[in-house]
Amino acid sequence: MVIWPQSGMDEMCSQYSEKLPVWQRITLLFIGLGGLAVFAVALSLKPDPRGFGTHQQLGLPPCSFYFMFETPCPSCGGTTSFSHFVRGQWVSSINANPAVFAVAMLTAAAIPWSLFCSWRGELYLIQQPSIFFTWILFAICLFATLVWVCRILVN
Repeated sequence: MVIWPQSGMDEMCSQYSEKLPVWQRITLLFIGLGGLAVFAVALSLKPDPRGFGTHQQLGLPPCSFYFMFETPCPSCGGTTSFSHFVRGQWVSSINANPAVFAVAMLTAAAIPWSLFCSWRGELYLIQQPSIFFTWILFAICLFATLVWVCRILVN
């Protein structure tokens, strides 16, 4: 009788965490599926050549912030950035909104991670996701603020 050794993936997962409760596995599943849905919507939109305004294809109004203050808001170009990102047009995505490009990159990483962890019932590589993602959120907000300030100063 041949006994197969455990795969390296089993050892890597088990060294980081215990089995997750069902509600956490379901949450991770919805995070992964939500990311896929966002990418699917972005793929269905045609990026606006101006670098912003793609969200209007969803029936949303133009940016009120821009019309009130005559300067782009921190998220201006976000939908356009995602729309370029899913097409592999990363330079155009960065030009539309560098901070949202970073969010798209994190989303692209979070989708397989969350689906894998949900399927396995264990966290992989990240022992405390709440702390990890809090720091990521802080870094993204700081980066978005810096990008926004630079856009204001350039215009």
